[in-house]
Amino acid sequence: MTTIAFIGLGNMGGPMASNLIAAGYTVTGFDVMEPAIAAAREAGVDIRDSAAAAARDASIVITMLPNGALVDATLQEIIAEHPGSALFIDSSTIGVDEATRNAATAAEAGHSYIDAPVSGGVVGAQAGQLAFMVGGEEQAVEQARPVLEVLGKSLTHCGGPGAGAAAKLCNNMILGVQQIAIAEGMVLGERLGLSPEAFFEVVSNSTGSCWALTTNCPEPGVVASAPSNKDFAAGFSTNLICKDLGLAIESAAHTGTDTQLGRHALELFTQLQEAGEGARDFSVVINQVRAAQ
Repeated sequence: MTTIAFIGLGNMGGPMASNLIAAGYTVTGFDVMEPAIAAAREAGVDIRDSAAAAARDASIVITMLPNGALVDATLQEIIAEHPGSALFIDSSTIGVDEATRNAATAAEAGHSYIDAPVSGGVVGAQAGQLAFMVGGEEQAVEQARPVLEVLGKSLTHCGGPGAGAAAKLCNNMILGVQQIAIAEGMVLGERLGLSPEAFFEVVSNSTGSCWALTTNCPEPGVVASAPSNKDFAAGFSTNLICKDLGLAIESAAHTGTDTQLGRHALELFTQLQEAGEGARDFSVVINQVRAAQ
């Protein structure tokens, strides 16, 4: 079986690497956080002391990192030491220009690269039910397909380099707006006398249904796996939604697109971040809605 290097073994990367091992792949890995390292090692990941060391014997390298700067640095580090040709699959959420530059950097060094960000959150990563939105050359996408099909329920080839990143930014702008809308609807329902359970049953079976409610419900006690039941321990942190919304709003400015709700969502989540809630799941925005008068 192909050896896959997995760089970034946190909330998303750890379960993804574990699913690859369950499918029979040999997985080497690297992370800087000790809890992530310990969990990945227990799952069977061969932990190395650097990203370059993890990738040295791998023909496929998957990165799942917090930002574009780290992806770029990791790509450069691996390319400098990798002895052959590899396929880089970046599942981080980064800017379109960053993804396009990465593809060019990899190609100049004789490697292939696709931007393949995901939707589905930690629950989707654990269940192998992620949705991949992919940008890159057809040959590279087809090479990656068997691996991505282990990790996800769908794969959409959106276009050339950067197209996957573009799709992810659009998706996450919508997600940020929806999480706020669900929080506002739940608080309004509460003040009108609706129980959280009644609100959930109605809306999850009606036109307002969305992932922000059915999986990431911000009211504790309604969806068992939601972060709200764990004091908003991050599945997808406020810091990350602020980063993603910022990238989306930058792209909107570059393309002359008026994204009023996207801008307002960024403002609200930035307020949360400044209030010290950056490390908590972004569904904690319900507390901000509830506190506002």
